[in-house]
This record gives sequence, C-alpha cells and structure tokens, in this order.
Amino acid sequence: MTLTLDLRGITTKPALHALFKDQLGFPDWYGVSWDAFWDCILAVVEMPEQVTLVNWQEFAQASPKDMDILRKIIEDYAQQSRGKRILLG
Repeated sequence: MTLTLDLRGITTKPALHALFKDQLGFPDWYGVSWDAFWDCILAVVEMPEQVTLVNWQEFAQASPKDMDILRKIIEDYAQQSRGKRILLG
C-alpha cells in the first residue's frame, strides 16, 4: 500500500504534525514532537509500504530547521523500517 500526503499550504510544524496524526492514524496522545513522530512510525502504527510527501517545498521554505529534521528522519527510517519508506515527491 502507498499513501501520498499533500503538504500544500502546510508551513508550520504544528500543521505538519496534525496532518501526520490525521492521515497516518497516530494515537490521541500524539503531539508536536519529532521524537513522538519517530516512535509512531517505527513502533506505534502500521505504516504503509511507501509514504510520499508532495508539495513539501512551501514547508521547507517556511520551516527550514524542521525540514532538515524531517529529512534526517526519512534517512534513518529507510535504514530501520525493513523495506518501508518515506519519500519526498
């Protein structure tokens, strides 16, 4: 299964995490935390085989530090996820 998440209009970390929570089925306790995101994608929810993030450039421009963190998480996830992946489309 593949999932495409459209980040059009997402310019803040809270908005991005709200999208992740809603579209990936994260639990109620999930908040605005990269550590919680990592925990959820590795051990809490069953992730699709591939998640593609599209229209991410606006977020990257508005929140460059958080985009750098997200890129690092994507790299680490590729190494630890047993074949599943997150891509920037």
